[in-house]
Amino acid sequence: MRRIAVILYNLGGPDKLEAVQPFLFNLFNDPLILRQAAPIRWVLAKIISSRRTPVAKEIYSKIGGGSPILTETEKQAKALSLALGQEGSYRVFIAMRYWHPFAEECLKEVIDYNPEQVILVPLYPQFSTTTTESFLRVWRGVVEKKGFDVSTTMICCYPRQDEFIKTISGLLQTSLQNAGGPPNKLKILFSAHGLPKKFVVDGDPYESHVNATVNAILQDLDMPDLDHTVCYQSRVGPIEWLRPYTDEVIIRAARKGQTIIVVPVAFVSEHSETLVELDIEYRDLAMKHGAAGYVRTPTVGANTLFITGIAQMVREAVQARGAFCSGGLVCDRGCPACPINQAIT
Repeated sequence: MRRIAVILYNLGGPDKLEAVQPFLFNLFNDPLILRQAAPIRWVLAKIISSRRTPVAKEIYSKIGGGSPILTETEKQAKALSLALGQEGSYRVFIAMRYWHPFAEECLKEVIDYNPEQVILVPLYPQFSTTTTESFLRVWRGVVEKKGFDVSTTMICCYPRQDEFIKTISGLLQTSLQNAGGPPNKLKILFSAHGLPKKFVVDGDPYESHVNATVNAILQDLDMPDLDHTVCYQSRVGPIEWLRPYTDEVIIRAARKGQTIIVVPVAFVSEHSETLVELDIEYRDLAMKHGAAGYVRTPTVGANTLFITGIAQMVREAVQARGAFCSGGLVCDRGCPACPINQAIT
């Protein structure tokens, strides 16, 4: 029976308050986040991480003193192991980009397992150079360093994957029921993590993937009169990011006296951007400006249907080579050149 290593990877987060500054430094020292020459980037990362640490510590102190993202990912890994457990010799591993377990730590465990094939699974449904590509660059580096030469397939994106879409759609339907009130007084905000606009202008497909996800959710809901907006949260710095900004959309809807339902479409697990930014800061903002109500739809987490979709992609990826998209298409140059993106845009 073939041994297959399945690696779930995500952003990561500080596990304690003392880890906040080094976590932020790792984030801002990423050449795909701060696109500066290495010496300049290192200095800027030191400055930015130092300045942002007090604010970030305050945020993490509101959710127990650290990020829950690793715990949430462990739940997803366990659920995926159960989903794949009866269909061959799979073992699920976890890797994070900016905090433990780093790619190199994960690879050590994978080498000990001695698999015949590796499947890399992003916990980023929509591809971006700042997320998926960033991790894959690091992974390739540690693989080359260790001389690990095993057949590897990369699932690069799944913005329209059926089970992913149906999971969000089902969660949103529950939120609609909980919100109550007349439909014409509801405002649905499909909120995704922001991205500097320049990155999209330079060819990053993230925005088109987010739109593809939202369009697929709306199609599954089949509620043509739903008042909705795609918007972006968590921007940092003075540069222009993808618009409209979630906080500004919330203020406009609140001033109309609408009940606001916020749906995270790019996060698959709870963390500071959902538990603090959405649940606390944006809720307070909405109520301050007159919203009739505020409901936040949960992330997909370890939802059985979502995990079933991940398991199906893993099975399909076992048969693929190179970069694999949930649309069943394979590309050689990575996601920006993948045919599925051209279909989306």
